[in-house]
Amino acid sequence: MFRLEARPQPSKAMSLSSPLLALAITVVIGVALFMILGKDPLRGLQMFFVEPVKNLYGLAELSVKATPLILIALGLAVCYRSNVWNIGAEGQYILGALGGGWVAMQAGPATDWMGHAYVVPVLVGGVLAGMAWAAITALLRDRFNANEILVSLMLVYVADLLLGWLVNGPWQDPDGHNFPQTITFIAQTKIPRLVPGLRAHIGLLVALVAVGAFWAFLFRTYRGFALQVGGLAPAAARYAGFSSRSALWMALLISGGMAGLAGALEAAGPLGQLTPYVPAGYGFAAIIVAYVGRLHPVGIIFSGILMSMFYIGGELAQSRLGLPKALTGVFQGLLLFSLLACDTLIFYRVRWRHGHAAAAAAPRAAAAPTTTKEA
Repeated sequence: MFRLEARPQPSKAMSLSSPLLALAITVVIGVALFMILGKDPLRGLQMFFVEPVKNLYGLAELSVKATPLILIALGLAVCYRSNVWNIGAEGQYILGALGGGWVAMQAGPATDWMGHAYVVPVLVGGVLAGMAWAAITALLRDRFNANEILVSLMLVYVADLLLGWLVNGPWQDPDGHNFPQTITFIAQTKIPRLVPGLRAHIGLLVALVAVGAFWAFLFRTYRGFALQVGGLAPAAARYAGFSSRSALWMALLISGGMAGLAGALEAAGPLGQLTPYVPAGYGFAAIIVAYVGRLHPVGIIFSGILMSMFYIGGELAQSRLGLPKALTGVFQGLLLFSLLACDTLIFYRVRWRHGHAAAAAAPRAAAAPTTTKEA
C-alpha cells in the first residue's frame, strides 16, 4: 500500500518540478477528455501547444494574451507573499480599463501636440483607477477588519455593473446605432504596435520591464523584504517593527495598480474602445499564473505564456474542432487542481509498504502505549 510520509524539510526539487508534473497530468487528462468528446487527441493538443507558436502571427497573439496575465500576476504575487488575499484583480482590471478609457476619450484637437505621448496619461489613468478600486478593499480591511477575499471578490461584480451602465448610458457612442460601446479611441491614444500588421504592442516590453522591477523590489529592497517577512511570519515582523498596516496598503495598492495598468493597455490596445466584453477573466486566470510561477517574477513569465496558450488553444478548438469555448476554463482548472495535488509532494513523500507488513504493523501500533508527546 502507498502512504504519505512527512518530509524532514520541504523538498526544493519538488517545488521546482511540481508545475511541470502538474502540466503533464493536465495534458494526460486533456487527452482523455478529447477522446471522450470524440475528437482526435493529437489534433486537440496541437491546437493548444503547437498552433500558438507556429508562426509570427501566433506569437504576436500569444504576447497579446500573455501581457495582461503577467502584469496582473506580478501584483498578485506581491499580495500573496505578504499574506494579503486579493481575489478581485478582475474588478481592478475593469476599473483600469475604465480609467484609461476615460482619459483616452478626452483626447482631441487640443492634445494633438502630444502625439503618441498621450498614451502615458492613458496608462497612468488606468493605474490610478485600479489602485483606487483596490484601496476600497484595503480601507475596509484596515478600519473594519473585513475579509479582503470576500470584499475584493464582490467588488468585481460592482465593477462589471459599473462598466455596463457606462457603456449603455453616459459613455455610449451617439453614432454607434445604440450598441453598448464607447466611441473608438483616436490614433494618438492607442498603444503603439511592435510590428506593423500584427497586434503585438509595447505592453509586452512594459511587462518585461515590470518583471525585472518586481524581482529587484522583492529580493533586493528593504521594503520587499519587510512585505515577505510579514507574510511568512507575522509575529517576527511585528517584533522587527514592520507595520502590518503599511504592508496591507502597499500590497493591495501595488496589486490594484498592476491590474489597472493591464486594463488600460487592453482598452487602448487590442480593443480600442470600451464594451461590455472588456472582462476577459484575466484577473482570475492570473491567480493560477501567479501560483504556477511560484510567486516569482521570472516563473510568472513562463506560466503566463502557458496560460495564454490555453486561451488561444481554446479559441482554436472552438472554431476548428467544434468544441465548447468553456474548454479553456477546463484546462485552467485542471492545471490549478493538478498543481495543488502535486504541491503535496513538497512536504510529503510517497512510501510503499507491503500489505503483510502493514497488516502486521497495525496491531502493534494499536497495542503500543500512547505517550503524552504522541497525543
